[in-house]
Amino acid sequence: MSEGLRALAVDDLAPALDELCRLLREAPEVGEVVAASDSLSALRTLQSDRFDVVFLDIAMPGLDGMELASLLAKLSEPPVIVFVTAYEQHAVRAYDIGAVDYLLKPVRAERLSAALDRVTRLLSAEDAVPPVPAQQPDAMVALPVETAGRTRYVRRSEVLFVEAHGDYVRLNTRNGVHVVRMPLSRLEEYWESAGFVRVHRSFLLSLAAVRELRSDSAGALNAHTEAGDVPVSRRHARELRERLLESARNAELANPRGRG
Repeated sequence: MSEGLRALAVDDLAPALDELCRLLREAPEVGEVVAASDSLSALRTLQSDRFDVVFLDIAMPGLDGMELASLLAKLSEPPVIVFVTAYEQHAVRAYDIGAVDYLLKPVRAERLSAALDRVTRLLSAEDAVPPVPAQQPDAMVALPVETAGRTRYVRRSEVLFVEAHGDYVRLNTRNGVHVVRMPLSRLEEYWESAGFVRVHRSFLLSLAAVRELRSDSAGALNAHTEAGDVPVSRRHARELRERLLESARNAELANPRGRG
């Protein structure tokens, strides 16, 4: 780390690759830059040499950047991945694969600097911590939301409930609604262990967000949250009540009231 990062830049478009390499060579954090014009060349290079970080384009002929990143994750010492692309819509999948950043073309020097800072801090933290048995990472603790060329990260803890909307999901928070391209079933898989439960075909609900359960005049059950009411289907009503009761008991055990 003291000699600077060893970086591999991968892009099938020569002008974009040349510009990325130029920016990397001008960055004080980078000690060496190697270029690859396609995924197969990059894979061969990575199999024979070690790099700290790979800056990877997504849309490439043959093996695309996402597929290459998935292969790199299987290496004994995988490099840190930063995607560099002209397309916003792959951000969720990129972070799911394990990328530490997602840069949009044309890359600005200050944005690249921020990415390099994240890479450096991650590698420094790995060097400082002794190896431990591999554990399943806490996936999707935050989701990137792309709006007008800007990326905002919505933390899982901010989300009160999620509504399916075609190929997208709507993340409902106290401060507004954020739309992300992702199936609800996939988000349920990752967030179930964090206290989110399916309560309806189209809704995923945070147990911590429920203020009370309400029945309307027709007998339909709704979970009341600060961001609005969430319909609870009959097939999920019993499970929700049981999960809420369990959650309340666990909270009571964790914070017992004093006796006197």
